[in-house]
Amino acid sequence: MCTGKCAKFIGKLLFPLGICAITANLLLYFPNGRILEVEQITDFVWFFQGIVGAGLLVFLPAFMMLSAGGDGCCANRCGMLLTVILSALGTIGGVYCMVMSAMGLVHGPLCDTGNGEYIYPFRNNTEENNYLFHHETWSTCKEPENVVLWNVVLFSILIGIGAIEAILCLIQVINGIIGVICGTCLRKRKISTTVE
Repeated sequence: MCTGKCAKFIGKLLFPLGICAITANLLLYFPNGRILEVEQITDFVWFFQGIVGAGLLVFLPAFMMLSAGGDGCCANRCGMLLTVILSALGTIGGVYCMVMSAMGLVHGPLCDTGNGEYIYPFRNNTEENNYLFHHETWSTCKEPENVVLWNVVLFSILIGIGAIEAILCLIQVINGIIGVICGTCLRKRKISTTVE
């Protein structure tokens, strides 16, 4: 496969992943579909890991990959060099999403334990007593209803999306370096069609 085609393929994969990451991050602001006060939302949601990290920072290289993978002014070695730089940025965004989502998952949600005060009931747990491995402790959070499950599912989705995006962007960094060194195969195709 030519480096240009590979870039275009990876670019097309990154768009739906970025949209899913942004959606998952936005859903974290509305636990169980409820609108809460700003101070009642889990702090690790405010790092925008799905919106900025796995969303916007991945859309930039995706747009460039589509340009570098097609016919036009960007389908050359310079375009592939830009995909290398932007894919490195996309890799950073994917890793940022993974790390911040993992921290949000480990530290647990902000919730009302029944006394009307929003606290982090799982923050001081040891690894043996971690709420992720003891589902019976999830009932500690009374409001918003099912907030623990909501956070576990959405932060897990963000970890997965961030990992996939980081891997795809790393693949594009390698592909782009090959494209810079060897070319994108577009010139060979044009020469072979004009010879016939």
